[in-house]
Amino acid sequence: MAIGDADGATFWRWWTAGTTSSVGSAVGAVALPLTALTVLDASAFEMGMIAAAGYVAWIVIGLPAGVLVQRLPMRRVQVGADLARAAAIASIPMAWWAGCLTVAQLVVVALVVGFADVVFDVANATFLPSIVSKDQLQSRNSLTSGTQATTQLGGPSVGGLAVQLLGAVPTLLVDAVSYLISALLLRTLPEHRAQASGPRPPMGAMIREGWRFVVHHPVMGPCMWAATAANTVCGAQHALYALYLVRELHAGPGLVGLLLAADGVGTLIGAASTKRITVRLGTARALIVAGFVSVAGAAVVPLGSGWQGFAAFAVGNVAFSAGVVVLSVVTRTYRQIASPPDLLPRVMATVRFVSWGAIPIGGLIAGMIAGVLGGRVTLMVFVVAAACIPLVLLASPVRRLRDLLDHQQRPTSAAVSTP
Repeated sequence: MAIGDADGATFWRWWTAGTTSSVGSAVGAVALPLTALTVLDASAFEMGMIAAAGYVAWIVIGLPAGVLVQRLPMRRVQVGADLARAAAIASIPMAWWAGCLTVAQLVVVALVVGFADVVFDVANATFLPSIVSKDQLQSRNSLTSGTQATTQLGGPSVGGLAVQLLGAVPTLLVDAVSYLISALLLRTLPEHRAQASGPRPPMGAMIREGWRFVVHHPVMGPCMWAATAANTVCGAQHALYALYLVRELHAGPGLVGLLLAADGVGTLIGAASTKRITVRLGTARALIVAGFVSVAGAAVVPLGSGWQGFAAFAVGNVAFSAGVVVLSVVTRTYRQIASPPDLLPRVMATVRFVSWGAIPIGGLIAGMIAGVLGGRVTLMVFVVAAACIPLVLLASPVRRLRDLLDHQQRPTSAAVSTP
């Protein structure tokens, strides 16, 4: 597939498919927790279980996913993942209409969607560099993050309004339909398979090779651990935000959707400003600044009550999300550029196995703590985890760089033995 195709129909069909499913997911991100809270009266621990189930797949198959994506046709993998997610989400309203919906089913659905997400996301991140030149990767990644921010901005508001008009469970059908549309669009893309040189080694050896490359890399390794700290906080937020807003700040469904949309505002600001920040500061310094911004945002989120609490939640959510998206765009672009092509799927899978695997852990821990101390205190506790984002970077070679690409790894390192 020619890189020039990225400026034409191929890239924009790929982008449209992702945008469509992101809109549905943003709506579902409001409807699913509200289904658990308002329809099934879920406890804080059960909310943590549901949030964790959506990401536990990264722990289970995060590493093998990189090898699977390298061996299988990417387009078929993505289409299959979309269809699996659509079927899982659609099962919730069907069970509700049949009168047999339970929290256990919500956990199972979150698990199925999570496993499909793992394979889809690794394939998607590997597919983009095949249709975009290296000098365009950061701008395309920023565009993708900005688009996701826009959907996160509008999606929760639409989701909250839809829940008020239709109810939480029927609103989930929007999410299911979005996956079907995405699958239809992806079917129109040309097939692409990640290239592998030489004979195919065993899966275990391929996993270990990708793991060693990332963990021993002086730049990718610390960036992965910083992302892990950020995602631990994200896991706690995903588990507690709806519960905190509904049960401690007493917000209605419409206001919950509006406040959760602040995450999209922050993501949009971060995506739109990433290029300007990295040009002025350099990519390495921008990461450290973004880390401190995220810490400040996490600290502001649980402050105040009443309208002051709503304002603090919105402002803190914007700041935290803006910092995290700068971290995400810069480090993802660096991995796509600095990784050998044969290793890229496994590099992406390794990083997401570790960093996204922290999301369910954060969600479960937050759910257990909140059951005893409440949502506000728990969110304050996780500010400590947020502080690890800049501290990890400052303790690594990143602090001595202006740009991440300024670092040239020594050829004697075992981590770069792959050509």
